[in-house]
Amino acid sequence: MSGHSHLDPSNKKVALLISVLALILAFSETLGKSAQTSALSYNIEASNLWSFFQAKTIRMTTVRTAAEAAEAELEQTTVPAKKALLREQIDLWKRAAARYDSEPETQEGRKELATRAKAAEAKRVHAMAAYHHYELASAALQIAIVLASAEIITGVAALTWLAGGLGVVGLAFSLIGYLAPMSVHLF
Repeated sequence: MSGHSHLDPSNKKVALLISVLALILAFSETLGKSAQTSALSYNIEASNLWSFFQAKTIRMTTVRTAAEAAEAELEQTTVPAKKALLREQIDLWKRAAARYDSEPETQEGRKELATRAKAAEAKRVHAMAAYHHYELASAALQIAIVLASAEIITGVAALTWLAGGLGVVGLAFSLIGYLAPMSVHLF
């Protein structure tokens, strides 16, 4: 005897399976981290937009209240010059309130901000759904790698089949996360 053990050919197949599982796991982990980062970014964007929306609402309410107070004062005023000044100021405040409510040219009116915030929220939900699928894929692939490794040590062929099945599950969840994360809702 030469002292070198003979390598079981089935171990080569299991090693190849482990390599493929590890490759899919690397993609799943990378895509999962990317989806998680995107979800966080979209969450911050939505939060910022809603804060801007609230600031515009406060400004709009303030100028509307000022215009209403000035209108009440206008009814009480008999001095023509003061009436003209009040009308001019009321008009300025009403235009400002209208601009705070909708400003299509800058996309910074309340209506536009709400639309943008809702779009960011939808992107966040999409990214989080993808992230959850990648996490499930990663878990399945990690378990599959452990089971395939255990088969090399124990020689129990059923572990290879179980590892292969979990690998397919992991690949399926990776593809769902990449192609259609909103199609399957587990959480």
